Formats: sequence, structure tokens, C-alpha cells
Amino acid sequence: MRKILITGALGQIGSELTAEMRKIYGSSNVVASNRSMKKGHEELIESGPFEIIDINDPVTLSAAVDKHKINTIVNLAAILSAIGEKDPQQCWNINMNGLYNVLETARERNCMVFTPSSIAAFGPSTPKDNTPQETIQRPNTMYGVTKAAGELLCDYYYKKFGVDTRGVRFPGLISYKTLPGGGTTDYAVHIYYDALKNKKYTSFIRKGTYMDMMYMPDALSAIIDLIEANPQRLMHRNAYNVTAMSFDPEMLADSIRKFIPEFELLYDVDPIRQEIADSWPNSLDDSAAREQWDWNPKYDLQSMTKDMLEKLRVKLDVREPAGKSL
Repeated sequence: MRKILITGALGQIGSELTAEMRKIYGSSNVVASNRSMKKGHEELIESGPFEIIDINDPVTLSAAVDKHKINTIVNLAAILSAIGEKDPQQCWNINMNGLYNVLETARERNCMVFTPSSIAAFGPSTPKDNTPQETIQRPNTMYGVTKAAGELLCDYYYKKFGVDTRGVRFPGLISYKTLPGGGTTDYAVHIYYDALKNKKYTSFIRKGTYMDMMYMPDALSAIIDLIEANPQRLMHRNAYNVTAMSFDPEMLADSIRKFIPEFELLYDVDPIRQEIADSWPNSLDDSAAREQWDWNPKYDLQSMTKDMLEKLRVKLDVREPAGKSL
């Protein structure tokens, strides 16, 4: 039986993954953890085992693994791209030293480890279109450096110590349930909120800036499917390119206008986040994931937009105009 510990469980991915995994594996078998309590997450905290864990404290981490007889660690604790550029030392400390502690704990206790990487692991010299699974990785942000180094560290622990490490390179993730936490792709979430509340949005990313994106339900499936994949089929492990769609702000705005015709998109470009976005690929080649563990996303841009607006209308209590329907 799988006994799972999720670090960073109150973050954007973790809060939804915890709920999904508790449905699949049983609430008592999925331990959520975070470095601190957060308001607004009471339901998740009370729905199953919860521990306060700072992954930079290996003693507390190991004690929780022993206490709950954990055999699978999903390590989601991380500092994201934009925040990482403001505090690169803290980004390195959590993303790399924390990952080292997780891998050491897994090595000592024979645990599987899933750690997500990111399109940030690439850089300006990486091929921009249909970026291959194996290619040049020269990131120019601290977040990207930690993700590229993290991929190598996980590979090392697999080859040297036999730790069953697995991961994907996530694109930007879009969710109606949880707001993002300081990434460069955050605009693709905030735009839906402002479309419903204000009928306009000011993008900090420039027109014509293409980035890979994915709707959160597909991201959750990617994690669970890879964890459950036959290890004999896995050739890359850390980390697989995965994607569902690629668009720029104008394409996203056009998809929203099919449901909110009066929506207006404005621009006030943030130079820091724009520079980060420019260093990332326009689109990824995810054929390795499709071939080795049957990766297959369910949502494209239009179906995601429809679902996002439907769910957010309920969440934000925004009424539809008379005679209009999503």
C-alpha cells in the first residue's frame, strides 16, 4: 500500500494534489505537510494527517517519514521564479538544500521521490520551438538553476543509490481553486479573475510571448500517472517534458472573449518577468512522456477557458448577464 508524504501541500499544486490523492489512496494514507499553517486551508488540514515540516530540517522530515511509515515522497516545497529572483539565496536554500534532505531521507528509508522540474530549467540558448526532451539547459534565473541542478541530483540518486526518483518539467499551471505563488506564468490565472470581475486585465507579459501552459487537472494526472508508471518503461525519469497548450496573452484574451465579448486586454510589462519569459521555450516536445508512460492531456485552451470561467463564476459569485451562457 502506498503511504505518501506531500511537502509544500498548502501551495498551488499541493493543495489540489492532496485532495485528489486522498480520494484515490485514502485520506489516512496521504500526509500533507507545510512549513507553516495557512489560513483558508482548514478543510485540507482537517481532512487527513497533517505535519508541520520545513524540508531544510532533516530531523523533522525524517521523523515524519518514520511516524507515518511513508514510502512515497512528493516534494512540492519550492520558491518560484519571480520570487526567486528577489531572494536567490533563499531560493537555492529551499529548492536545492531541501531537495537534498528529501533525497537523503528517501535513500535511508527506501522511498520513491517525485519532484517536479519546470520549463525554467531551460534557457536562452535552448531551442525555442518544440524543445526536445534532451537539449541544452543553461537557465539564467536562480529558480531555473535549481531546477536544472535538481534534475541532475535526482538522476544521481537514482543511478548511485537506486532511489526511485521521478519528475516532470511543468509548464505554467492554471487553476481556479488556488492562486499561484509568484511565478512568471501567473498572468494566465489572474486574467480570468479580472475578466469576470472587471471585464479587463493588464498583463505584465508582452504581446506575442508564447509559453507552454497546462490546466491543473492535467497536472495532477501527470503526477499520479508517472508515480504509478511501470519503472521498466521509464528511460528519462528526471524530468519529462509535459505540455498541453502554448499561447500568448492575445490568444488567451480571444478565448475569453468568446464568453465575455467586452473583455479588454491591456499591457504594463514587468521587465523582470518578461526577461524570464523570453528565456523559456515557446513549446515543448513531450513525445517521450507520451511513449514511456502514456501521457495525454485532456484540456486545450478553449475547453480550459470554458471550465475556468464556469468554476470562477461560482467561486466569485459573479452572475452571468441575462441571455448569456458559458
